Amino acid sequence: MKLEILDTTLRDGEQTSGVAYTPGEKLTIAKLLLEEVGVDRIEIASARISEGEAIAVTKITEWAANNGYSDQVEILGFIDGGKSLNWIQNAGGRVINLLCKGSLHHLKNQLKKSISEHIADIKREVKAAVEADMIVNLYLEDWSNGMKNSPDYVFELMEALRHEPIKRFMLPDTLGILNPLLMAEYLTAMQSRFPGIHFDSHCHNDYDLAVGNTFAAIQNGINGLHCTVNGLGERTGNTPLASIIGLRDHLDFECNVQEKKLNKISQMVAVFSGIETPHNQPLVGKNVFTQACGVHADGDAKGNLYKNELLPERFGRKMEYALGKTSGKASIQKNLEDLGISLSSEKMNKVTRRVVELGDKKSIITQDDLPYIVSDVLGNGVEGKVKILNYYCTLVHNMHPVTMLKIEIDGKVYEETATGDGLYDAFMNAVRKIYEGLSINLPILTNYRIHIPPGGNTDALVENIITWSDGKKEFKTRGLEADQQAAAISATLKMLNKIHGEDFSF
Repeated sequence: MKLEILDTTLRDGEQTSGVAYTPGEKLTIAKLLLEEVGVDRIEIASARISEGEAIAVTKITEWAANNGYSDQVEILGFIDGGKSLNWIQNAGGRVINLLCKGSLHHLKNQLKKSISEHIADIKREVKAAVEADMIVNLYLEDWSNGMKNSPDYVFELMEALRHEPIKRFMLPDTLGILNPLLMAEYLTAMQSRFPGIHFDSHCHNDYDLAVGNTFAAIQNGINGLHCTVNGLGERTGNTPLASIIGLRDHLDFECNVQEKKLNKISQMVAVFSGIETPHNQPLVGKNVFTQACGVHADGDAKGNLYKNELLPERFGRKMEYALGKTSGKASIQKNLEDLGISLSSEKMNKVTRRVVELGDKKSIITQDDLPYIVSDVLGNGVEGKVKILNYYCTLVHNMHPVTMLKIEIDGKVYEETATGDGLYDAFMNAVRKIYEGLSINLPILTNYRIHIPPGGNTDALVENIITWSDGKKEFKTRGLEADQQAAAISATLKMLNKIHGEDFSF
């Protein structure tokens, strides 16, 4: 069984609160959906919305006409005496998706017409569209409530329209009220009464059942499925495109969508819509091919024990292993292998301890952080003569920063308090007081450089590289922490140990 996939990211998806695409963005998404992702149809707009919408539609229809996609570009139109039809024609559209009332409740309370009047209006609209050489599909708006509360109305409407030149009848769960059992029941009733008609399913996610209802629609012989990239859409959104493709592992159906392009279109729509894809969104989320538990990484190394049929390579991605306090050696080893770094067992133990330690301070440690951690650990593997036992730094508005420091030097404990122009300056002033009492000259700080490994989040690791001069030569020390002040203090501690004869440099 082969199913048609209609993507309505550019119409229903744009009905997501706060989302508005520019004409250029709409064209870019349309091209990618049809040319690379391989959906069969796209619904790109609602008629008569705005001048900007007309410009966007014209751009897409001109491109589609030049590239053989005209019959795959659809526009929502209304039963409005030909106004929508004329708008779509003027914008170069070839396919109109007419919206009629699929429930008696909507008919009576919104249109305030009889069923015979509504049927006559629909037939006139269909006739005009066909005479204009356009393809007509028909939405039965609120069809699910129609089947639940007024099935006789739905059947009478369908009986009157079944022989009209309508290519597809589209069955929306407009308010997201269905569950898979009801979807199966209602769809079976439609098919048994109207065999041979092409039906599309259009699910909304109000009860978090859009994917389940789509599953039921496929199981019960639907011909076409509607979806949006990342599940965008009115209220809680529509069935996500990627989730439909995932259902191929459970149901026997084919479609033209290319799995490897799902991540690309997901990221593009996230950027253009301004709505980030949830990190745990199946198939396209940031974390879905990331193992965070060290046990899982170990199992994957011993025969892919924690992998299923949703292999990341199918979707143009790769398995990643998160770094943090739950990481084990296997997770770290996997990341080091990707980076081409090989460590001895002893060094691996040190790096593992450091990753766990940092993980307690910072929820996410990226693979980009790892070389900095390795470099920091391998340059700081010896217990030195100088140990910082405690420090307390305060910064109060309109007052000088203050540091209270407790430090151990050659087994003896010293305490000092100092102010400064900044937190680190106050810390250094406290250190200087202690060392002046010991008649030991400290090297001069000649350069202070902060670096945040790629990622740039507010919780990113901070690397601090300080250059020192003792009057004869310069040397550098590095600190790597989850806090800029702590990184500077770590680098300074290495400097103090160096002047006491320990090699804690860069």
